[in-house]
Amino acid sequence: MPKRVVLGMSGGVDSSVAAWLLKQQGYEVIGLFMKNWEDDDNDEYCSTRQDWIDAVSVADVLGVDIEAVNFASEYKDRVFAEFLREYEAGRTPNPDVLCNAEIKFKAFLDHAMTLGADLIATGHYARVRENNGQFELLKAVDASKDQSYFLHRLNQAQLANTLFPLGELHKTEIRKIADQLGLPNATKKDSTGICFIGERPFREFLNRYLSFKPGPMMTPEGEIMGEHVGLSFYTLGQRKGIGLGGSKKHRDDDGNHEAWYVARKDVANNTLYVVQGHDHPWLLSHTLAADQVSWVSGQAPAETQLSAKTRYRQHDMNCLHRTLPDNRFSLQFEQAQWAVTPGQSAVLYDGDVCLGGGIIDMGSTITN
Repeated sequence: MPKRVVLGMSGGVDSSVAAWLLKQQGYEVIGLFMKNWEDDDNDEYCSTRQDWIDAVSVADVLGVDIEAVNFASEYKDRVFAEFLREYEAGRTPNPDVLCNAEIKFKAFLDHAMTLGADLIATGHYARVRENNGQFELLKAVDASKDQSYFLHRLNQAQLANTLFPLGELHKTEIRKIADQLGLPNATKKDSTGICFIGERPFREFLNRYLSFKPGPMMTPEGEIMGEHVGLSFYTLGQRKGIGLGGSKKHRDDDGNHEAWYVARKDVANNTLYVVQGHDHPWLLSHTLAADQVSWVSGQAPAETQLSAKTRYRQHDMNCLHRTLPDNRFSLQFEQAQWAVTPGQSAVLYDGDVCLGGGIIDMGSTITN
């Protein structure tokens, strides 16, 4: 009997082509559509209904059985509650990292096993490799689509039961396959943004769940430039939406007025610090510390030269890794990193191998 693979099918082109690839490889494929959000779930901002229709349509074309499962309760308890706690604490979390660890590769994995699955699969762009009895998480061949950053909290048990059918392919190939198969979603746009927010205005969304208190917006020199609407609504490195576009204090070397950026949050005093200029020293950090550490192998790597990302859309940057007490680590970068943001993930790599990472600690960055 062929091995049974339960595949997360979102209605998007990636997971749809993943289903076809798995069938081509001889697996018995069962599609599972996950509904992770129910509050304000309507067509204006959330595409769940259309996504389900697309997933069913694709399953029908490919001859794949599909069912829907509701993880909204688990998502609210394990992901959304943490998301709100982080914002209230002044950090900027990445819920996709927690969703992968807690929902897509935990609640989903557990449910798949009740369906008799031998393995699970998703449409993520990443790879798994077994090496001397250890499972390694590798970057995707398509560097522009690689999603190992979001998967860095997966452990050995999860990787041992997971397939990433798209890891060896480029996105252009995926689109071409979908078109050749005549899939109804072949030209569907990729989803963007945080899954439970969709396209709705972010500040409007947070206003429903978080209390906020205006406070001073200040320069490092102590000059008050205005008033912020609540620290939760800003992130380090933010340029748009600060409300200082008309302030013209400094000019760059060409005589142009330099843009303002969010540089620091003082939660204790409810103060937002802003600076002018992309390369202001307060926006540059050579070091960081991270907590809530998770290693793919189950063990911290040696204290040696590695590379790391402090945000998803970033090139790997050379750094020195050191283990700290209480499940923490520090990184020392050769080149200063821009807008290192507490709450985001610092993810370590050894070449193409994703080793794991942690959450950038509040107040852990050291500027030049």
